[in-house]
Amino acid sequence: MACHSPSGHCDTYVCGMNGYCAWEPTMRTPHGTPEPTRRESTMNTPQEAAWRGEFGDRYTDRNMGKVPTNRAFFRKALASCRWFRMDEQHSILELGCGAGENLQALRQLYPAHHLEGLEINPRAAAIARGWGMLVHEGSLLDFKPARTWDLVFTKGLLIHIPPTELARAYDVLVRASKRWVLIAEYYAPQPVEIKYHGEQGMLWKRDFAGDLLNAYQELRLVDYGFIYHRDPYPQDDLTFFLLEKMAQGSAT
Repeated sequence: MACHSPSGHCDTYVCGMNGYCAWEPTMRTPHGTPEPTRRESTMNTPQEAAWRGEFGDRYTDRNMGKVPTNRAFFRKALASCRWFRMDEQHSILELGCGAGENLQALRQLYPAHHLEGLEINPRAAAIARGWGMLVHEGSLLDFKPARTWDLVFTKGLLIHIPPTELARAYDVLVRASKRWVLIAEYYAPQPVEIKYHGEQGMLWKRDFAGDLLNAYQELRLVDYGFIYHRDPYPQDDLTFFLLEKMAQGSAT
């Protein structure tokens, strides 16, 4: 099998393990599903440029080693997905997957599921691929999914998207989902900007779930919860919302 990367070889062992090259013009998953080609990202916002560069690299370093706490998080957040059984195969996409810490936790909980991620930071994406994850590298705002996934989720991503670009992010999130949408973000009843690691214009809290429910009538709220930073399996004071995408004409 030929490698199609510009250097002539992939930066991870994905080619040999999955039977395709991540740079192949018509990329296919191990399950035969066509996927978009990996391309160099175009930066839509100053925030995206920061996340693709050293700012995003530092974030990756700070957030390693959290698989056990993430595993506990997903047990709780997905408890209402009654059909999400360990021995059945479903598809999951994480938007903003970082180095794959969430995907690793999900793989341990649901080993039969097909997992994919989207990540803008090249270093983080390479680490996730090193764990055997299928990662699309590029901007969420440019992502044009060619298929749908049973569950699409974000965890600490929407808070970093400028309010002027949120509608585009929401559209990708909902269009990519076949049935379930999970968001785990910082909640505030009214939009508020927070300085993030000394930087302005990098983090906003708001009612993301409320935005989605108002904009997409096919969504219904299934569950929500809060994970405190002093929990035995802590998260960073995250509020999660599990939404179900109803078929048109279905009663809610």
